Amino acid sequence: MNIKISDTREIALHQIIALYKANEWSAAEKPTELQNTLLNSHALITAWDNENLVGLGNAISDGYLVVYYPHLLVHPAYQGKGIGKMIVDKLQEKYKNFHMQMLTADEKAIDFYKKVGFEKAGETMPMWIYNGNEH
Repeated sequence: MNIKISDTREIALHQIIALYKANEWSAAEKPTELQNTLLNSHALITAWDNENLVGLGNAISDGYLVVYYPHLLVHPAYQGKGIGKMIVDKLQEKYKNFHMQMLTADEKAIDFYKKVGFEKAGETMPMWIYNGNEH
């Protein structure tokens, strides 16, 4: 397996949707909005197996102090192979010195994020207005 990490924004919509559907993320049901979200992110990092999109992570930021990581997905067939960590490492190259790095994690993602250096944010409680199923 030869995974290439990239910051390209030239990604076919069908590849994005396939990755989100493989992970059962409801954002796949809003393809135009999802593509616009990713392409207009402060940072977008992708993982490729040859020409196949197998993972991605994005960041929303003020560019100086605060960064939020809303999406990190790795195709289920590629999970457990270090690709998620490769994406996080690439994002950390850009944001490691920011005052606050935030994300929301659930289920098995919690253990992953702990392994790559994130921790529970004190006694904070995640809150949202959400129009979706999962993710």
